Amino acid sequence: MNAATIAAEGRIGIPADTRARHDKSFFGHPAGLGWLSFCELWERFSFYGMQALLVLYLSNYLFLPQNIGKVAGIDALRAFIEQATGPRSPQQLASAVFGLYAGLVYLTPLFGGLLADRVLGRTKTVVIGASLMALGHFLMAFEASFLVALACLLVGVGCFKGNVAAQVGDLYAPGDKRRASAFQIFLLAVQIAVILAPIVCGTLGEKVAWHWGFGAAGVGMLIGLVVYLAGRRWLPPEPALGAAARKAAGPPARLTRAEMARLALLVGLIPVLMLSIVGNQQFANAYPLWSQKNMDLVLFGWQVPVTWLQAVDAVMSTATMVGSIAFWRWWAARRREPDELMKMGLGSLLAAGGPALIVIAAALTETTHEKVSFAWTLGYTFVNDLGFANILPVGLALYSRVAPRRLEGLVIGIYYLHLFIGNTFVGWLAGFLETLPGREFWALHAALVAGAGLLLLGCRVAFGELLAPDDATPETPARGGVAGEVR
Repeated sequence: MNAATIAAEGRIGIPADTRARHDKSFFGHPAGLGWLSFCELWERFSFYGMQALLVLYLSNYLFLPQNIGKVAGIDALRAFIEQATGPRSPQQLASAVFGLYAGLVYLTPLFGGLLADRVLGRTKTVVIGASLMALGHFLMAFEASFLVALACLLVGVGCFKGNVAAQVGDLYAPGDKRRASAFQIFLLAVQIAVILAPIVCGTLGEKVAWHWGFGAAGVGMLIGLVVYLAGRRWLPPEPALGAAARKAAGPPARLTRAEMARLALLVGLIPVLMLSIVGNQQFANAYPLWSQKNMDLVLFGWQVPVTWLQAVDAVMSTATMVGSIAFWRWWAARRREPDELMKMGLGSLLAAGGPALIVIAAALTETTHEKVSFAWTLGYTFVNDLGFANILPVGLALYSRVAPRRLEGLVIGIYYLHLFIGNTFVGWLAGFLETLPGREFWALHAALVAGAGLLLLGCRVAFGELLAPDDATPETPARGGVAGEVR
């Protein structure tokens, strides 16, 4: 079945599960995965372009005593933060604000999922979100509108992010084992964006002017919106909404006991998942600030922008993501593939080695009083990203698979809660960069990530049967049971 036939079937209402069963036009996956991945690439280009600059922009410019007064509403925000944490230096305030922003962008998708599922539908919600994000990036050009810009970005991400990811899940039948690799491909597009964003936006921001970098991020978001609208016909059809649709559908089906138990477990896993990401998320917050002081970034007499460290991480994470996908395909062809919790637990134990390596680097700087080589960044990113390739995308696949179909957008939003809590926690942890020796600071992060890995493996032992995939194939889809072979 070719892509044109699949698109025609979508227009006459054949379910997405049926179409996806035959659609392999995009590297063995439905054509819609390609459009959604390319759209996500540009949305993440805008997000990571802004993120690469944000903590440096705040600590090196906007939150300095001579500039912070230009920001409308900053006194109220600072009072709110310092009420919980005590007085903050410019670096500590910058890390706290960065952590709040980086966390809240994963809380707002919970409400965006509800808005799409109950009121607007996914297409309208995604378009509104993309438009608000573009506006927010352009408002970053003005110091006074900084908090307004962040508000636009937060609402925009909430409308956009979870609903695009949910549409990826809708492309597949419940028992289609391509789902996990689909989310890895989807996340691979994100890695490409993270390579481009710090080089383009970071270089413009650090070497030309901060506002040029933020403006480039806004242009990227507009491109993402155009891509989404151009590929809409390849995506799953919108379900009917409104009172008439609810009446025609009859009373909503109640959740089964098995579904309720699964949902309770997914919610209970959120704090564990939060701990699993602190080493990865700190790379965008405390690590650039630590690197400014402790890493030799001069190359052939030229000071390399600190934001380029994000691009190095993206290159490494892209390579490790591809390697992870290839490895698990090779493994599955020879023996039983581990389930999601097993992969995530092992991934967390491996990812803990990233900050553990920086413990050694920090000890060297503190004993020799000299800057360390850039090679330590390569070590951090390789070990961390190899583990992280089996945490975030695999967790996204788990929550998408286990979610009741009628609540998938909401459950994806729940999954992103661990990133909200984790980034907020990371912002608070980053404040200790000024008060703890570097080796203790990074050892704390390594211990937290390793602890999360052990907890995930424990959950696998205790609750593996509850989350086991249904005994279903793309040809005989089934959903809702708890029995079946563990992949």
